[in-house]
Amino acid sequence: MSWSALLGRWALVEADLHSEYGIDVEDRALMRARSWRWLEVRIFALLAADTRTYRAFAPDPEIPGQ
Repeated sequence: MSWSALLGRWALVEADLHSEYGIDVEDRALMRARSWRWLEVRIFALLAADTRTYRAFAPDPEIPGQ
């Protein structure tokens, strides 16, 4: 997973940040008050939960017998 790939799906990341954590990335005061690490941790967590972001990058499930 690369940052380039994540940024390419930013609309999903942004929607998931809002639905999962209530984070409005358009809130400049909030984003300036938080560290890059704070945001990075939450973005990575989106990839570990059942979110739109996770589903966009998850490998297709293997079908037994194929």
